Amino acid sequence: MKQIIIALTLIFTLGVSAQTKSDLLKHYEAYYKEMKLQGDTQGIINAITHLNVLEPSSSRKDTLAFLYANGNQHMQAMRTIGIDTNDSDSDLAVQVRAMSLKALGQTKRAITQFEILYKRTPNTFIAYELADLKIQSGDKEGASSNIAYGLANATPEMMYAFYERQQPYEVPIKAAFLHLKGLVQYNTDQANPDAALAFIDEALAMAPNFNLAGLSKQAIEARKTQETTTVEEKK
Repeated sequence: MKQIIIALTLIFTLGVSAQTKSDLLKHYEAYYKEMKLQGDTQGIINAITHLNVLEPSSSRKDTLAFLYANGNQHMQAMRTIGIDTNDSDSDLAVQVRAMSLKALGQTKRAITQFEILYKRTPNTFIAYELADLKIQSGDKEGASSNIAYGLANATPEMMYAFYERQQPYEVPIKAAFLHLKGLVQYNTDQANPDAALAFIDEALAMAPNFNLAGLSKQAIEARKTQETTTVEEKK
């Protein structure tokens, strides 16, 4: 009789637990939809977090990490998605990892993630990210390869956004690649700054609002003037 009571109690407990979990899933799914309607990012994050605890899902985890990264919460994104890459990772997971590692200043690790994305699906925008990061890491040959791809595949409607000013702005991605080409040229042959300036001037002709290219031009011209003055003083 005692064994029957224990068995019935166990069945009842499991039934209540299943019912509670089902109710909670329905509650947080409804909460998630409501937060989406309201555009409440933190509410969406809370809903997905609860749903993932109740019913773990790699797609939910990827979405959660993306929301963190999109809100500049890159450490939270990396803790959610993890730093190690698996072949089974979704494109979104790799993209989030690449974005967050770049934002956190982990240049070489970010390059690895962008390379995975680029290998899966060659893309002009990924090529730009790779070229930019490779210039920072000193890989001029690798950057040149990505720039060549970008210039060959950029179309007039492709725009790239920059955020170094208080007010973000966009320029044609071809202009962005020409700016990078100028930087690679200058890093390769600093004795011939005019060759680098020619690429940067071409970029500015396409996008007069290209503030970053303007700053690069000023820096190269200042260095050129300084070196010319030094040579003249030595005469």
